[in-house]
Amino acid sequence: MEFDLWLAGLVTAGLLVYLVYALLRPEQF
Repeated sequence: MEFDLWLAGLVTAGLLVYLVYALLRPEQF
């Protein structure tokens, strides 16, 4: 399904943004 692929991409992008934010702001974790 097209929706499944879109949802998977959105989740992957969210995880990448979260990981980059965690690496840039380690003092908040």
